[in-house]
Amino acid sequence: MSTPVLDRTSPAPDPRHHPKDDDDEGARPAVGAFDARSLVSSLPAALRKLDPRHQVKSPVMFVVWIGSALTTVYAVVDPSLFTWLVTLWLWATVVFAGLAEAVAEGRGKAQAETLRRTRSETTARKLLDRSTGQEEAVSATALRRGDLVVVEAGEVIPGDGDVVEGVASVDESAITGESAPVIREAGGDRSAVTGGTRVLSDRIVVKITAEPGSTFIDRMIALVEGSARQKTPNEIALDLLLASLTLVFLLAVVTLQPLAAYSGQAQSIPVLVALLVCLIPTTIGALLSAIGIAGMDRLVQRNVLAMSGRAVEAAGDVGVLLLDKTGTITFGNRRATALVHLDGVEPGVLADAARLSSLADETPEGRSVVELVDASRDGADDAPAGAEYVEFTAQTRMSGVDLPLGDQDDDERGTRMLRKGAASAVTAWVRAEGGEVPAALADVVDGISQSGGTPLVVAERVGDAPARVLGVIHLKDVVKPGMAARFAQLRAMGIRTVMVTGDNRLTAQAIAAEAGVDDVLAEATPEDKLALIKREQAGGRLVAMTGDGTNDAPALAQADVGVAMNSGTSAAKEAGNMVDLDSDPTKLIEVVAIGKQLLITRGALTTFSIANDVAKYFAIIPAMFAGIYPALDRLNIMGLSSPQSAILSAVIFNALVIVALIPLALRGVRYRPSSASALLRRNVLVYGLGGVVVPFIGIKAIDLLVSLIPGF
Repeated sequence: MSTPVLDRTSPAPDPRHHPKDDDDEGARPAVGAFDARSLVSSLPAALRKLDPRHQVKSPVMFVVWIGSALTTVYAVVDPSLFTWLVTLWLWATVVFAGLAEAVAEGRGKAQAETLRRTRSETTARKLLDRSTGQEEAVSATALRRGDLVVVEAGEVIPGDGDVVEGVASVDESAITGESAPVIREAGGDRSAVTGGTRVLSDRIVVKITAEPGSTFIDRMIALVEGSARQKTPNEIALDLLLASLTLVFLLAVVTLQPLAAYSGQAQSIPVLVALLVCLIPTTIGALLSAIGIAGMDRLVQRNVLAMSGRAVEAAGDVGVLLLDKTGTITFGNRRATALVHLDGVEPGVLADAARLSSLADETPEGRSVVELVDASRDGADDAPAGAEYVEFTAQTRMSGVDLPLGDQDDDERGTRMLRKGAASAVTAWVRAEGGEVPAALADVVDGISQSGGTPLVVAERVGDAPARVLGVIHLKDVVKPGMAARFAQLRAMGIRTVMVTGDNRLTAQAIAAEAGVDDVLAEATPEDKLALIKREQAGGRLVAMTGDGTNDAPALAQADVGVAMNSGTSAAKEAGNMVDLDSDPTKLIEVVAIGKQLLITRGALTTFSIANDVAKYFAIIPAMFAGIYPALDRLNIMGLSSPQSAILSAVIFNALVIVALIPLALRGVRYRPSSASALLRRNVLVYGLGGVVVPFIGIKAIDLLVSLIPGF
């Protein structure tokens, strides 16, 4: 019978962990920061947006711009205090719309300026002949795709590329904001380097993969500035809806004038324009662009670079999430969690043998065995003098140590041989050394394997005695803390999670059950990933996934949201529509939340904008036509002081509410995982009802102030 003697149920701290990864609002960077200085500094840019060539991009605001121009002409031809005040606040409405967009763009421009400072005129060491090492000093701007450059410690990498020779520590703080250096090496999935970053150690040869002017930093600058941002399909659809509503109200206002003239109460151009501007969805029309820019900016603040606003929106509608097991759900390396000794073996003997036989094993698994034993003791002795270590190799699949027995002067002292490794390799060694493999070992090994773990067998031979098996080390993939809670949140959002791994199905299912994912794709090949994404998309679902290798590129390109790791290959970064500068695969969960927040913010402010028009009806319609139809005076439930005061108050409120909502547009509506029906109820109650009530209060308050002006 076997007994576990050491058990570590909680994982050791992951050295790659950063405090901002904690699921704690206080630990996260502040996003959507807003202050009065933002308005002042962005005002010049907002004034430049008065250019009609810019205004025509937004149908709603272009109508406001035309109306403002008409009232300006009318005010010059037939000046009055009322006309000039209405004209002033109509222009303020247009300026405030530009201000919302300018503030959102301003934060991106500040980040872009920081990135520009990373680009300096760099001299590159172009490798002319790789066999002889012949080099030529050239300007970084002269490099072309396919050129090889040599970069050594202290030098700046002159352009985007892949490491094709060597390994080095690289400082990427210029683009990631993280001070900790990263390792980049030839081959594998951590070969990509970015121009403008600095090599801290060793020497690497980089193959340039981007032409001058199209480097990763160039694209980052264009994207964070907003200059490369295109309207998304949802934005275009909403623009068409707003344009249709504007056209309907325009026709309604135009038809009012003949009726009013027929009854002898013709309205002036400023009054009609004021009515039109207050009835069309001005608020959302003014904030729509800022909401989209701010959504991408929130991703940038999380060190995720979205190549398009469409990708951010798609993240908000994702129905299936593909997550790689290693490094995303688990820590990435299997760790020793328990030692199981066989009958007749002292627990301390197994622990000592496991530790000593792992000292020459430099793999993460080998180091974890030493950590497990050391954690259970105050201290541990190293191997005595004269010990001969047997290093772990992929061929032998074992590590170990040969320890001298007896006194130093004893020629007959003999040797104690300790071995640790794969079950098949160690049992073969035991038999070769004259020992027998106990039947109980197979039960322990099979039990660990069926639980999703990896068994390592420990054995010894003392002197001339036959070798014997001491016990088994239980290695397992340690699931990151809090993953089950995160997957529960995703489930509440209506998102199905799929763990993708190359492990066998038995192991994969055990890890999936512990982590709480919904489904598993085991023994996955690149073709399997691509086929799974296509099947889900054929069912009408949007799919998101992460990846860092060239073999992930087809799936990243096919996915609706493909988040490539910055540490990965150039092929992966080119295929994805987002790049995570921190190379943290779990960031995909935050990307989905930010995408949903963008959609919710747009929906909430659209609801508010349309709802607050209701209050303006009660302010302006009675003021315009109560003289013609006295019964309409009953609709003046706010008790506004005069027709002119009512119209001006509504126009002023219409302008000021845009400024008041800029912080919300930039920060985004707080998102809590919940069902679509619950979100709809919350939007209707908070922003629908609020959009009706707030204007009544605001217009009445402004009316009280306006009525103090002589002539009102």
